[in-house]
Amino acid sequence: MNSRPASRTIVDAQRRNFLRIAGASAIAGSLPFVPGSRMAAAATTDTFAPDVEIELVAQPDEVQLLPGPPTAVWRYVGRVLKGSADALQPVPDSFAGPILKFRKGQKVRIRYLNRIPQPSIVHWHGLLVPERMDGHPRDVVRMGDEYVYEFEVRNRAGTYWFHPHPHGYTGTQVYAGLAGLFLVSDDEERAAQLPTGERDISIVLADRTFDPANQLVYETAMGGGMMGGMTGFFGERILANGRSSLSFPAAAGAYRVRLLNGSNSRIYRIARSDRKPLVAIASDGGLLAAPVARPFLVLGPAERAELWVDFHDESAGGRIALVAEPLDFGGPGMGGMGGMMGRGMGGGGRRYTAPQPFALFTVGRGGGRQALPARLAELSPVAPTRELKRREFAVTLGPMRWGINGRTFEMEEVAPYERVRFGDTEVWEFTNRTPMMAIPHPMHVHGVQFRVLERLGTPPSLENLGAGFLDGGLKDTVLVLPGERVRVLLNFDAFRGLFLYHCHNLVHGDMGMMRNFLVA
Repeated sequence: MNSRPASRTIVDAQRRNFLRIAGASAIAGSLPFVPGSRMAAAATTDTFAPDVEIELVAQPDEVQLLPGPPTAVWRYVGRVLKGSADALQPVPDSFAGPILKFRKGQKVRIRYLNRIPQPSIVHWHGLLVPERMDGHPRDVVRMGDEYVYEFEVRNRAGTYWFHPHPHGYTGTQVYAGLAGLFLVSDDEERAAQLPTGERDISIVLADRTFDPANQLVYETAMGGGMMGGMTGFFGERILANGRSSLSFPAAAGAYRVRLLNGSNSRIYRIARSDRKPLVAIASDGGLLAAPVARPFLVLGPAERAELWVDFHDESAGGRIALVAEPLDFGGPGMGGMGGMMGRGMGGGGRRYTAPQPFALFTVGRGGGRQALPARLAELSPVAPTRELKRREFAVTLGPMRWGINGRTFEMEEVAPYERVRFGDTEVWEFTNRTPMMAIPHPMHVHGVQFRVLERLGTPPSLENLGAGFLDGGLKDTVLVLPGERVRVLLNFDAFRGLFLYHCHNLVHGDMGMMRNFLVA
């Protein structure tokens, strides 16, 4: 196996991108960690007794993604050291994965080994874990070093995921292939009697650009000049689990389809090819209280959704696809508002990608009818919020770099308004009003699952997208459209410590659109 193309192509492209996008700001503190500048100690304890122990390695590899030469990637590979072998499921013929599967209440130890030529650390996106288990950039480990995670799975059943989180390198490493799903089950989910086994399908969507030799290209798809990187990365191909499309021979009956938007920057509108409504049963933080019908779903980067897809009434031999339509938003020079680009060129001169079927189901016979549950899970009602503490976090635009409240990332800095009292419930408002660069921002908060209270100020031209949001369940990432103010309800009762909140457009995060908050 030849790992040289991955080291050369991916690392060199990342270095050029970072200098091109962030270097002009002349802010020395914005530069990412230099490999070998810091080694985080393994976070083991003598008293922790894991139910499951896994070795997880980030390493160079090659995968046959397109006809012709294999593509050099970075990927996670793993093995179970203790516990059931079912805790780790590889994804065949793909750089995606593996899929980790745990039950709520299990104690987990994960030995992470970094074998890529950049500093890295793993963030367990959406999981409620102690601060030193969360994958903060201050805990990066150098190539050849190890970090040991120990935590109890406290989340509700749901579709979570894991990916690198080193400052300045996150976009490159995720783009190279480092991402996997983390699935949690619990008694409430089992009581809902949802489809299982081969009828439980997980799909990670991501866009990529390839050169003529089938190697990943991270720079050119951002568009020409420094302004291109301000909008983000938009690839020319949409991949599902690392492949151009997925095909499933589907018996008549119901399927559970888990979706993750694993793209660096791109937003998708998901629909059925036959134009029937989608039935959603879960969002970022697990099951909804009851199924909801949507004409389509809008998923920003890092957002998840679960669908109930039923073929019982379809004719044998019928073919039904799930289709991803990329949504391009205008950047600068769009009349002060930005506006969504349905066709043609989006911000930064990127090429439009046509709607693409990413999962094709060919319906067979048999299977039988499985009733859609009327109720799925218990979700606490949202109590009145008038007396709660409120904080505003505004998207701001400095000299060729994004920020939050005019600040950019500093490794351990916490502003006075970023200090939270443990046990408090608060209302945070994310405000996206930057007329000169009106694009959406997927805002992610570590260490909590929150509820979306309301969206205010949505431009009339974008109001139709509201039909595709899953704002009724638990969330850890929320897409804030241009001009919007989105209010969310957060309860800081999981762990004390230093956590991150940031834009999950990974180009923006690497530029510094990320901050710490302290729960004490």
